[in-house]
Amino acid sequence: MTFFCSFEQKIFIMLDFLKSTLSSLLAMILMFVLFIIFIIAIIPEDEETKVKENSVLKIEFKDAILDRSSENPFESINSMDFSVENSVELKDVLDNIEKAKNDENINGIYLNFSNIQAGFSQVEEIREKLLDFKESGKFIYAYSDSYSQSAYYLASVADKVFLNPEGTVMLTGFSAGVMFYKDLLDKLGIDMQIIRHGKFKSAVEPYMYNSMSKENREQLEKLLNSISDNMISSISKSRGVSQADINKAMNQLLLNSSADCKDLNFVDVIVYEDEVLEILDENSENTILFTEYMNVKSKNQSISSDKIAVIYATGAINSGEGSHNTIGSETTVKAIRKATKDENVKAIVLRVNSPGGSALASDVILRELELAKQKKKIVVSMGDYAASGGYYIACNADKIFANHSTITGSIGVFGVIPSTKKLLNEKLGLYIDTVNTHKYSDGFQGYRSLTDYEKAVIQESVEQVYETFITYVSEGRNMTKEEVNAIGQGRVWSGTDALSIGLVDEIGGLEDAIVSAASLAELEDYRVITLPKKEDPIKEIMESFSVKHSISLPEFIGISDETINHLEFLNSKDKIQARIPFLFEIR
Repeated sequence: MTFFCSFEQKIFIMLDFLKSTLSSLLAMILMFVLFIIFIIAIIPEDEETKVKENSVLKIEFKDAILDRSSENPFESINSMDFSVENSVELKDVLDNIEKAKNDENINGIYLNFSNIQAGFSQVEEIREKLLDFKESGKFIYAYSDSYSQSAYYLASVADKVFLNPEGTVMLTGFSAGVMFYKDLLDKLGIDMQIIRHGKFKSAVEPYMYNSMSKENREQLEKLLNSISDNMISSISKSRGVSQADINKAMNQLLLNSSADCKDLNFVDVIVYEDEVLEILDENSENTILFTEYMNVKSKNQSISSDKIAVIYATGAINSGEGSHNTIGSETTVKAIRKATKDENVKAIVLRVNSPGGSALASDVILRELELAKQKKKIVVSMGDYAASGGYYIACNADKIFANHSTITGSIGVFGVIPSTKKLLNEKLGLYIDTVNTHKYSDGFQGYRSLTDYEKAVIQESVEQVYETFITYVSEGRNMTKEEVNAIGQGRVWSGTDALSIGLVDEIGGLEDAIVSAASLAELEDYRVITLPKKEDPIKEIMESFSVKHSISLPEFIGISDETINHLEFLNSKDKIQARIPFLFEIR
C-alpha cells in the first residue's frame, strides 16, 4: 500500500516532529539541572557544624512537619511555578530539642513563627518536648507578628511570649466541616450503592445526605470539645489564665489587639522583633538556626547492637506497595518481617498516622504483626489519626500510646459500589451491553444497579468484617465483644476519651512509646532504626518527573489534595473499607 503526503502535510509532520523533539530535549535538560542541584544538596560538608558558647537555638518551623518525609527533594514540586516545599520529620524535631537540652553551649530556645505546618497531635508532642526542655533550667522565648491557634498553643510554653504591636492571637476554637456530594452525584447521574455497619459509620454520609446526621454531629461535637478542653487546660497551666477566662476570650473574640492580649495575660510584652533580639543578646552571644543545629552531631548517640525498630504506617491503607505517605500492605509486611528476623531488634514501635482504608489490607498487616508479637514486644504510637483501619492494625499491640488530640476508634465497616448507569444512559447517551457466563458476572462493575440479592451478599460480607474487627479488638484490649460493640459502631474518639474507655493504654507521643518498648524489652542501651527503608532518592526523582503535572478540576475549584486522596478509595479494588468517617485538619 502506497501512502502519499502533500507538501503542506510534510511541513506539518516536520513541525510536529521538531516540537516533540524540542519538548523532550527541554525536559531532559530540566531533569539534568535538577539532578545536579540534588547531587550538590546531598554532598556532605567537610566540616561538622559547631555550636559556639552562649548560643540560643532559633526555631522557625518554616518547613512542613511530617511523620515520614520523602527522600525526593522535589516531591511537592508545583507545575505552575516549580516551587519546592521542604519538610522535616517529627522525630528529628524531638531529637534535636533533646540534644539542645543537654548541650552546654545552648542557653535557651527562641521560638519565632506565626504558624506551624503540622497536625495538632504533632504540635502536642513538640509542646511536651519543649516543656521537658524547660526542666533543664534553660529559657524559652517566643515572638511572632501574629499567632495562629496552633502556633500560640505551642508558644504558650515559653517563659516570655512577645507580640508585635499590631499583632493578634487567633484563638477561636475548633471547627470541622464535612463536604457533601449527594446533589452533585444526583445531577451527574451516579448512584452510590452503599452498604455499611455502625450507626456512627458516617464515611458514606456525604454520598447519602446534604448535611450531617444527628449521630455524626454528636460524635464531632464530643471529639472537638475533648481536644479543645485539653488545649485550653494546657494554655491555662502555662499562662496562669483561668480556663473560664480563656473560653470567654475565645467566645467573645477578645484577642483582636496586642493591648488586649497583654491585658488578659495571653502575652507578656508588646515589642518589635528587633527589641526581642536585644533582649536575647543579654542572655546569649550567638544564635544558631534549627536547620543548622540538625547537622550538629549528638554526643550521646548509642553504639549498642540492640535496636528498637520504628515502623511508620502513614496515610491511607491499601493493598500492594506503599510510599512515605501511604500504607501499602506489601511494603508494611516486608518492614515487619525485616524487623522480626533481625535478632538485634528487641522491640517494635508501630507509628500509626492513618484514617484507615482497605479492610483486607488492614487484616494482612495485622496478621503479620501478630506473628511478630510472638517474638518481639510491640508498642503502638498514634499520631493525628489512628482510626478505623488505623486502629485495626494497632489493636493487638502490647501497649498503645495516643496523644490527647489523636483521633482514633471508628470501629466500623462499609462498602461502596458506584453505579454509572444513569450517567452513561441519560446524561451521555452511552449504553453498555454485556455477555456473561454466569448470573452475576457483571454485577460489581458499576454498569448497572445492584440487585437486592447482590446487596444482601455484600451486606453479609460487611457484617463478617465488622465481626472480625470487634473480635480482634476484644482479644487485643481484653474486652468482651459486647463492650467493643458498645464503643464501636464507627464512632470516633479523641485520645483522651479513648484512654477512658480502654482503647489506648497511655497518653504520650512517639518518644514515650519508644521508652516503653525499651522497658518491655528490658533494654537500657539501644539504637533506634526506622522502617520501611526509604526509596532511593534518584529513583523517586525519576518517577516524579515521569508523571505529567497538571491542575485538575477539583484543585481548580478549591477542593484540597487531602479530600481528593480521601476519595481515592472509590477506585480501589478493595470495596469493603474500614475508614474514618471524615477527614479534617485541626487548626
